[in-house]
Amino acid sequence: MQHVVIIGNGISGITAARHIRKQSDCKITVISGETDHFFSRTALMYVYMGHMKFEHTKPYEDWFWEKNRIELKRAWVKTVDFEEKKLYFRLPNDNKEAKIGGSISYDKLILALGSTPNKFGWKGQNLKGVQGLYSYQDLESLQEITPSIKKAVIVGGGLIGVELAEMLHSRGIEVTFLVRENSFWNTVIPPEESALISRHIKENHINIKFSSELDEIIGDENGQVKAIKTKNGDKIECQFVGLTVGVSPNISLLKVPQGNMIGREKPAFLLGVGGIKLNLGILVNEYLETNIPDVYAIGDCVEHENPQKSRKKLEQIWYTGRIMGETIAQTIAGKRTKYQPGIFFNSAKFFDIEYQTYGQVPAELPEDTKTFYWEHSTGRISVRINYTTESQAVTGMNTFGIRMRHKVWDEWILSGKSIEYVLENLSKANFDPEFFKQHEAEILKKYNTETGSSLTLKSKKGIFSKIF
Repeated sequence: MQHVVIIGNGISGITAARHIRKQSDCKITVISGETDHFFSRTALMYVYMGHMKFEHTKPYEDWFWEKNRIELKRAWVKTVDFEEKKLYFRLPNDNKEAKIGGSISYDKLILALGSTPNKFGWKGQNLKGVQGLYSYQDLESLQEITPSIKKAVIVGGGLIGVELAEMLHSRGIEVTFLVRENSFWNTVIPPEESALISRHIKENHINIKFSSELDEIIGDENGQVKAIKTKNGDKIECQFVGLTVGVSPNISLLKVPQGNMIGREKPAFLLGVGGIKLNLGILVNEYLETNIPDVYAIGDCVEHENPQKSRKKLEQIWYTGRIMGETIAQTIAGKRTKYQPGIFFNSAKFFDIEYQTYGQVPAELPEDTKTFYWEHSTGRISVRINYTTESQAVTGMNTFGIRMRHKVWDEWILSGKSIEYVLENLSKANFDPEFFKQHEAEILKKYNTETGSSLTLKSKKGIFSKIF
């Protein structure tokens, strides 16, 4: 019987295991040293804030895995022997220098190694009270440290930084947020949306400092953080520092020393353990295959050698990890399948403002693209739609404070619906029309005023019978 081994029990690895089981009778083993069972990583903040218990973050009952003949092994992998098709691992409580604690053989190997929070060599970055927010162990550390602190500094202006700010603020901790840019997330979203979220963070009593970078973290005589210093020379007292300056593919397991690269041109890729091709992540082709036979990689640890148009080489997003898991299951089950992520999508929550994006809405508008932007008078709700100059076909959308239907926007962008069609039918995309005030008429009115058009909002009649 073929033995499929998956390293990593995050969304990518577990989705692969579930879908392989649906299509195959092979033996499946999932290895992780982080937790016994799969959990929703995005829900960790709600455990800390007291909205959930950890067991509520597990989408499946603990008996689910045995019933479906998916073996779970709690261990950290120490090294991989690709030639012998064998993994050697250390036990969860062992340190990195621990002796190898057993081994397992595989016929096919799926690397779903996830991400690791970035550190950039700051002085003091390894002091007590300095950490990221990614793993279950990070949550445990946060719960242990923060009851005794009064002030915290968060470094990095991304989504995880906002989550951590909200978490700490919920416990009455004074939070200072260091953001390198002059407006929040302005390298990702356009200026108007960046200003909207910047205002909202301040409204939630977070001391956000723009154009401010960390220089060093200062510790006390016990090795505990007591302050930070910025490159502007500011010194800020704190007992906790959250490092949320993005994540990188977790490929340390596969790296080998590359020698002194000073003065040498960086190669297109590096050879890791057993000759596996690495760059920023594990290099894969369009089938999620590595250069090693019977070895695949999925999720955050992946770098696509030839990404599809309008997609990035690294896409560390929950839903792309799920799609990769589903895709590789097809290949393992005998139907070699290309990875097709479809229209780009992402979502997040900035305190109590929900955000969704579909398609392409870069921070800077491309030359061949026009944009329409509407913002509510409260400054907390907005919609942006990008469309091509020549054909008027919609190419992307941002929404803050209005929940939209993924399926509707996916179809509109794929089929090239015009901006006028989309605005006249915008109510069809509204996810919560029966619970929240609708703004479609006001949005359409602004477009008509700006363009001299006379578009009218189409009736919503019949859309609920199709949805429910």
